[in-house]
Amino acid sequence: MQHADNLPQVTVIFGTRPEAIKLAPVIHRLQKEPRLVCRVCVTAQHRQMLDQVLEAFSLKPDTDLNLMQPGQTLGQLTARAIEALDGYLATEKPDLILVQGDTTTVFCAALAAFYHRIPIGHVEAGLRTGNLQSPWPEEANRVLTSRLTTLHFAPTETARQNLLQEGLPDRQIFMTGNTVIDALLWMRDRLAAKGNHAVLLNGLGINPDFARDYLNGLEKSDSAKGGRKLVLVTGHRRESFGAGFRNICQAIRALADARPDVGVIYPVHLNPNVQAPVNEFLGNHSRIQLISPVGYEQFVWLMSQSHFILSDSGGVQEEAPSLGKPVLVMRDTTERPEGVQAGTCRLVGTDPEKILKESMLLLGDAGEYARRSRLSNPYGDGRASSRIVWHCLQFLGLGSDHSAAAVPQQRAE
Repeated sequence: MQHADNLPQVTVIFGTRPEAIKLAPVIHRLQKEPRLVCRVCVTAQHRQMLDQVLEAFSLKPDTDLNLMQPGQTLGQLTARAIEALDGYLATEKPDLILVQGDTTTVFCAALAAFYHRIPIGHVEAGLRTGNLQSPWPEEANRVLTSRLTTLHFAPTETARQNLLQEGLPDRQIFMTGNTVIDALLWMRDRLAAKGNHAVLLNGLGINPDFARDYLNGLEKSDSAKGGRKLVLVTGHRRESFGAGFRNICQAIRALADARPDVGVIYPVHLNPNVQAPVNEFLGNHSRIQLISPVGYEQFVWLMSQSHFILSDSGGVQEEAPSLGKPVLVMRDTTERPEGVQAGTCRLVGTDPEKILKESMLLLGDAGEYARRSRLSNPYGDGRASSRIVWHCLQFLGLGSDHSAAAVPQQRAE
């Protein structure tokens, strides 16, 4: 269907903080493209955390469905999202929708678009663990989305092979690299231009003594030579709720107790299943700072200041290697095996003994730390967004040059 100025329309749909981060560079690139109209629709599956990213990347949605409700179940969210997106697509009638990743918003948008016979482009397609229970419900969301998708933008060769093994046509799969690297490098350059990073501490609620010892001026010190070291923690996976999170918290506290030179900073996810054990086990330690979720700009800065990162986040596994930061992945499986294979990430699960052992290795063995911090990032070169937009233009019949040489190639890692 032709839209404003008689141009085809691409609508980007997302609802959570990680989706917004990874789609921001794609949206920026689409908005610069004169041959199409780009529209942005958010479900606000995450409200506060989503708004932080929208502001950080100067994004203003054309449509905000504002679906977030306190205490919502997955079934309730799914029902409301499909109904709202069905009405939105019936009115907008885009020529192509883009979704990213594996959230409830992704699956609902893909299903609603399928019902309207609108082609779907899936950014970060092909990630798999092979276990529908881990991560839950994300593995099911991405598997189901792949069956409805027209354009599969696989971030790595492993992801591409996963899709091929499931019988998806090779002609519809495009290896692009991961857009999170585009977003990270954009934000890194923005931070470098600002210069005064201390201002990023404002409003985080960090104890002044902790900030003095582990943040202010940390970038000027050499933590590898025995100075104070900052460990950044993130955790939110549903499969770890309960005993898993208690084990994680016990390991973090044991680490802080064992190493007086270590400070831990943990932006705590808003989910009560995360908040309760984290506050119970970690809330009264002078060298553990529990803070509210931070904006992406602040989070990139905290990553850059850390010695290493403890996380169950997929995005962190992809981002941290570009900053030279090893990641201990607090999961038993990962749909991002490239980082584990490259050595930038190591699976530690929720076993407190393993978490502590691997943390102590990175803190105590300077040679091992240096080796792992210098490994190249297997997830991309910062040009994924350009590749995705190029393939969208070809699909919509807007590309003037169909030669292979015209596509910015994904660098072999």
